[in-house]
This record gives sequence, structure tokens and C-alpha cells, in this order.
Amino acid sequence: MVASHLLSRRSWIRGTVIALPLTALILSGCGTAAKNDTYDLAGAVDGDGPAAKTRQILIAGPTALKALDSEQIVIRVSPSEIQYLSRAQWGDRLPRIVQSKLVEAFENSGKVGGVGMPGQGLAIDYQIVTDIRSFEIDASNGNQAVVEISAKILNDRNGTVRAQKVFRAMAPAGGDNVAFVKGLDRAFAAVVSEIVNWTLRSI
Repeated sequence: MVASHLLSRRSWIRGTVIALPLTALILSGCGTAAKNDTYDLAGAVDGDGPAAKTRQILIAGPTALKALDSEQIVIRVSPSEIQYLSRAQWGDRLPRIVQSKLVEAFENSGKVGGVGMPGQGLAIDYQIVTDIRSFEIDASNGNQAVVEISAKILNDRNGTVRAQKVFRAMAPAGGDNVAFVKGLDRAFAAVVSEIVNWTLRSI
């Protein structure tokens, strides 16, 4: 039984697995369940934007396509095909990790009056709404870690968009699973830092 996790319908019908240097690191078999190493992200950076001590913000749960909305670590083998990293997983669904790390980054900045998630009872001034567009190792481009997140700042009083921007960062990654995750962590930290500083300047 082969579980290649290819998104390309052409390759799925053909039943083949693309041969790449990192084939051994890609999830491609089933049977006896392998134990997965579990990884987290750092991303808890300090912001250097202006203080907004009178503002409280809510970090909404990020949206993402199904391929990214899981614990699996994505490897892009071509522009239209992805697989998942073998014997490796995130400690939670990726959007939940991104949400938690964004909250942590704003808290670490010490520059907002309050920050939290839905249900925590804050009197909110602004919501940060994000969409995870890419969070992957691009094996078709020299094993580059790629993180792209779209962000909107919503005025919670009237529902208007205060600002919106797409943030993207890349970092070299390769060698083994640990190196892939470290590359993703570096790219994610760069994106989180930009989101925090942009938000502080915008509110």
C-alpha cells in the first residue's frame, strides 16, 4: 500500500513516486506505524515598532488550505505536487501553533495593552486575521523553507479593515528533518517579526 500524499491527480493515477534526493525523508509507505518526531516553532520575537499601550488586540485563528491545516510538515516537490515529511510532525495543527506564537510574540514585545485569543474576554480594539498561504520546504527550489502569511487588521468597533499585507520569508533548509524544521523556524520568525512591527505601526 502506497500513501504518497501527492496532490497531483496525474501522478496519483499513475501510482508512481517522484525520485528526489530527499525521497527517503518523505512519507511514502504504510503498514507498521512509525513513531514521528514532534517539533515546535520558536517565533517568539520582540517587536521594535512603536508602543500601543492603549490598544488591545485579538489574534483570530488563522485559516489555511487542508494541506496545511494539520500536524504534517509539507514538502513541495513541484509547483503542483506536495508530499509530507516522513517521521516528523508538528506538535499541534499548524494554524493553532501559528496563532499561539503570534500571541506570544505580541506579549513578548510588551508594547500592547493586551493580547489574546477568542473566548478570553478581552475588550478588543483590533483583530489580527491571518491566512497561511505557504508553510513548506520547497524541494523544487534547492530545499528552501518558505513561509507566507496574509494578515489583516480589523477595527473591532466597526468591522473595517485598518490595513492588510502579505508577509513572505525564505530560509535555506536541508540535510535532515531537524534542518528542515530549523529552516521553517527561521522563515517563520522573520514573518512574525514583520507582522508584529507592522501591526504596532498601524494601530
